[in-house]
Amino acid sequence: MHIGHLIRNVLDEKRISVRQFAMMANSERTNMYRILDRESIDLSVLERYSRILDHNFFQDLSDEYKKQYKNS
Repeated sequence: MHIGHLIRNVLDEKRISVRQFAMMANSERTNMYRILDRESIDLSVLERYSRILDHNFFQDLSDEYKKQYKNS
């Protein structure tokens, strides 16, 4: 699972622009675009983004893990 794509999907669902998200995260817009391009992310950063966006990314990752390895 590409975490940057997952974050981008949540932003789109909540109709939050990258600029708005950057402001919410007290970060630069260009940095946010780099995050959205990443396949992985530090867990503490992901936890922070989960709180900011009120979305449990860890649950998404867990669900994907179960789905992938259940079929193995």
